[in-house]
Amino acid sequence: MAERASDRLLRMLGMVAYLDRHGGVPVEEVAEQFGVSADQVMADVDTLWVTGTPGYFPHDLIDFDADSYDQGVVRLTEARGMTRPLRLGTREAVALVAALRALDGTLHAALDPAEQAVLRSALDKLTAATGDAASAVDVRLAVDGAPEVAAAIATALRDRRRLHLRYVNASDVATERDVDPVRLVTEDDRSYLLAWCLLVDDERLFRVDRVLEARVLDEPALAHDVPDRQDVYRPHGELVTLHLASRARWVAESSPVEAVRNLPDGTFEVDLLVEQPAWLRHLVLQVADDLVEVRPARIAAEVAAAARAALAAYEPLGE
Repeated sequence: MAERASDRLLRMLGMVAYLDRHGGVPVEEVAEQFGVSADQVMADVDTLWVTGTPGYFPHDLIDFDADSYDQGVVRLTEARGMTRPLRLGTREAVALVAALRALDGTLHAALDPAEQAVLRSALDKLTAATGDAASAVDVRLAVDGAPEVAAAIATALRDRRRLHLRYVNASDVATERDVDPVRLVTEDDRSYLLAWCLLVDDERLFRVDRVLEARVLDEPALAHDVPDRQDVYRPHGELVTLHLASRARWVAESSPVEAVRNLPDGTFEVDLLVEQPAWLRHLVLQVADDLVEVRPARIAAEVAAAARAALAAYEPLGE
């Protein structure tokens, strides 16, 4: 199954560390550990087998036991240093000091005492190890949104209290809802509140700069089973499948796809969870020359209608 190169790289690096600790592991167990198929594990091993350190001669490559491999067991025999503890350079250490100081200065109130102690201990140790270079670092993390909103969110997270939000989404529709806050997360230049929304009885991600009002309620926030996700943004919408020619592979690399399937004729399919129809129309028009099929078919009709309307709008300019 095709996937983003960055996701596969992270999994393979994790696989090297896992196998280095566990010795020979049946392929099925490795697949279960990393949430992929047995065939994908074997494909990853084949790739790792020709991967290594600069020089790339046989003695520079990651190595596995061939006899175990033939019996369906993955046994790492040479990791080529991939599992050694990371040694930070001055630049990396200063970057970590900056991040920890920003976190401590801005989100300190939202952390419980144990988390505050861990953060402070890590910051003190890293600052001492970095030396004079750390003294020049002065960073403040700017949380999006109004100060009173950020303060209410921090209070609710710290005291485990329920929040009442007035929120406007990307379609400029405002709603009011009560939520049980889970944690504050950031990605790129945006801050998000991950919370359990009582209005829809499900987890939701709220962009802090779109929260018009936040009020801490007297009710305690209940605990909910909200899984940790690597991706900050998880859309809630309609599942759409695009069947594309091979040269449109960039769609799978640059879009938030749910799944990718390679087909025998060289084409492939991607599943997208679409929240904003306008975004999907733009994407489909971009790949129109490489588009084989859209499911559901209604989507293709809607995009075609939008394209015809756009062309019609330009007709008066040609008169």
